[in-house]
Amino acid sequence: MSRFIFITGGVVSSLGKGIASASLGALLQSRGLSVNMIKLDPYINVDPGTMSPFQHGEVYVTDDGAETDLDLGHYERFVGIHCSKSSNYTTGRIYENVIAKERRGDYLGATVQVIPHIT
Repeated sequence: MSRFIFITGGVVSSLGKGIASASLGALLQSRGLSVNMIKLDPYINVDPGTMSPFQHGEVYVTDDGAETDLDLGHYERFVGIHCSKSSNYTTGRIYENVIAKERRGDYLGATVQVIPHIT
């Protein structure tokens, strides 16, 4: 049975949410549990690749070439997992996917709205 732990802390950077999450993952793993980490970022940018490192911090590039949040590097090192593009979601990336579907006609002319198309 899967169990989920959500670490939240608002939008303020550099509070240690990523390090705390990675540390908790390592502790759970040391107790024999299987751990996977996913980072959800609320910003509208598709990825942090074009964001100022002074505002957001350094970008971490995964093995599949995705430009992601630096916390994914902590997850890989602390927990020993392999992170990829699917380990980091932003609001911008979700909206980009929904808009691409709308442009392809996947919604058959329906009005695309946050509920139900985004949620």
